[in-house]
Amino acid sequence: MVRIRLTRMGAKKRPFYRVVVADSRAPRDGRFIEQLGYYDPMKDPFDLKLELERVDYWLSVGAKPSDTVDRLIAKARDGHGQAPAEQA
Repeated sequence: MVRIRLTRMGAKKRPFYRVVVADSRAPRDGRFIEQLGYYDPMKDPFDLKLELERVDYWLSVGAKPSDTVDRLIAKARDGHGQAPAEQA
């Protein structure tokens, strides 16, 4: 089964996560199919960047998000964590 989940990056006590598509049997920080974005909980407010078009594609072909990624997708759709759009 293909999962959309977090993989941990960053230094000790300074976590930084990438949102990736991976086989459910692969290790947490191991092989992945595609990187969809990142999540930095250490910033205030947190930093979240997701390619929602690719997330929608993977969900349409049967990928299951982890509980945490499911909440992050909902926040990204609401616009939380995204950099404010520059006004022209």
